[in-house]
Amino acid sequence: MTDVISQRSLGIPGLRGTEHIGFTVPDLEAAVRFFVDIIGCEAFYELGPFESDTDWMETHLNVPSRSVMKRLRFLRCRNGSNFEIFEYSAPGQNRTQPLNSDVGGHHLAFYVDDMDAAVAYLKANDVRVLGEPTVRVTGPSAGQTWVYFLTPWGMQLELVSFPDGKGYEQTTSRRLWHPVDAAG
Repeated sequence: MTDVISQRSLGIPGLRGTEHIGFTVPDLEAAVRFFVDIIGCEAFYELGPFESDTDWMETHLNVPSRSVMKRLRFLRCRNGSNFEIFEYSAPGQNRTQPLNSDVGGHHLAFYVDDMDAAVAYLKANDVRVLGEPTVRVTGPSAGQTWVYFLTPWGMQLELVSFPDGKGYEQTTSRRLWHPVDAAG
């Protein structure tokens, strides 16, 4: 039992990082087109459909037993985590995109080198940008600029930039993800 307790403080044995982030979209083809054509991601392989006449889907994926995972597709967006995008049909499926304030709400953030150019690009491609970029000048996020935008199906995404670093970097040698580190 002592070994298990000491392991708990170190986390999952062999943990290396986040390999992918998965999310469900209402239309896989439309989502892949948006992420490839607008965001600039690269599409990789596709799998599916998956369904089962047993409780396999509920046991392994925590979705209703009669769910059908129509298809999934993996994408890569430069130097961040991979995406696994799913399209499901399921009994009682909630088709409303959660807000950040909802339990299960989420967003994906993309680092950009030039916030103004990135925002102008999104607007030129008829992407809904939420307000104007917010510039942080104090606190641990000082030096960061960010703005939210929406996919055509309402999923929340974010642009973020901090070319001269963030404020917290002045008080610790520890670092969150940074584009310079990711490029190497």
